[in-house]
Amino acid sequence: MMPVACLDNSVSTTMFTLLLLLPVLARYSFALPLPTGIKENVVTENVRIDDLLIAEKYLRHYYGLPTGLQSKESSSSDFKNKVEQMQKFFKLQVTGNLDDNTLEVMKLPRCGVPDVGEYNHFPRHLKWENNNVTFRIVNYTPDLKKSDVDRAIRNALNVWADVTPLNFKKLHDGNADIMISFGTGEHGDYNPFDGPDGLLAHAYPPGPGIGGDTHFDEDEHWTKDSSAYNLFIVAAHELGHALGMSHSSDAGALMYPVYSFATGFPLAEDDIEGIQALYGPNPNPRKRKPKPDAPNKCDPELSFDAVTELRGETFIFKDSFYWRLHPQMAEPEQTLIKSTWPTLPKKVDAAYEYPEKDLVFIFSGIRMWALNGYAVVDGYPKYIHKLGLPKSVRKIDAAVHIKSTGKTLLFVDEEYWSYDEATGTMDAGFPKSVEEDFPGMHDEFDAVTFHQGYLYFFHENMQYEYSLRFRKVIRIMRTNSFLNC
Repeated sequence: MMPVACLDNSVSTTMFTLLLLLPVLARYSFALPLPTGIKENVVTENVRIDDLLIAEKYLRHYYGLPTGLQSKESSSSDFKNKVEQMQKFFKLQVTGNLDDNTLEVMKLPRCGVPDVGEYNHFPRHLKWENNNVTFRIVNYTPDLKKSDVDRAIRNALNVWADVTPLNFKKLHDGNADIMISFGTGEHGDYNPFDGPDGLLAHAYPPGPGIGGDTHFDEDEHWTKDSSAYNLFIVAAHELGHALGMSHSSDAGALMYPVYSFATGFPLAEDDIEGIQALYGPNPNPRKRKPKPDAPNKCDPELSFDAVTELRGETFIFKDSFYWRLHPQMAEPEQTLIKSTWPTLPKKVDAAYEYPEKDLVFIFSGIRMWALNGYAVVDGYPKYIHKLGLPKSVRKIDAAVHIKSTGKTLLFVDEEYWSYDEATGTMDAGFPKSVEEDFPGMHDEFDAVTFHQGYLYFFHENMQYEYSLRFRKVIRIMRTNSFLNC
């Protein structure tokens, strides 16, 4: 049984016969020479051969790119179709081309289970027929204390037990439904690991024999925090597969295939709906607040929490996520805030860049953080009142730095303050009225940014392009037009 949600057409549709075919299926885990058609009919310009090899290996393993001798035409067509399938799953711009966004996602650390398959769970709803499921930890990683591994696995199982009637019993010897182990390279299931990073772990859907078994790559460094790969997060994802779940295309879901670190209860509504479709709800549910679904950038009602530049890129914060826009990338990239900055809060109120010192300031409630690139500056967080704001201000709604004046504007309700970055002091005479100083603007703002002489004020699902020179609104647009929608 492969840790997959769907199989190559040449393999029998009966899942359990795969136990006899594992040696044959081993070829799906290795990169083979590129078909001639791909080399001579490249699906995008300026793509290096090593990137094509990475893409081919990725598409064979996760999207069922066919193997064997093929004509140039069919080879190129199959490759392009699989690229499109992958782009659609990850909500990238669907072009069939190996653009920078697509290659970047292909290189991210992730689960080893393929993405192709039915929505939310494996074909034919594979599940454990008994709600009492046994597990056994066959061996342990030297990266962590044995007790830390035990705790991570038990907590990962409890994530699913909290929302279903499933009960998990630990065995110390013999065969369990779910056999958990750490291994490197070829580790006994003809589905080898690939060394550090890349493929982190994989698991098999419920069933006899290898069904339910969950394997972790020992070449990774496993931790109980965010310093490397967090065992609890990866285990909760893989054990979802062991219970019958397939991958989700929702970037906020635990079953999203790409690794990201986050704190708190890891399940999103999509995860809960999927597992309860298999096993039903927990008759004695614990009060757990699921993670919010990842915001849809083209939702006509979308609003922003904060917008800032960072070294030539634009970062847009919404709920526990952010979008990253690069001038050379057609499609914004969506990521959990905690996966990039584990020590930042889950939600950002305001943000701005001070490029003269290569710093970005992040505000949440009465605290602020400073980033130098992607690193949090030592000594932070600090209280926002250190800037000279009165203690009555409990949060900043929006912030923007205007390079030509050296001033940073801090918006709170219908007023704003002006902070002089050079002197590190608040300008005298503030706060002032937004409506009086910015004619035509009379709402409270969710976010503000400055670009090429224009201020962009964001209020709910609308953005206002404002000319500082003429002191008037030039255009009114949908907020998500900023995200190419």
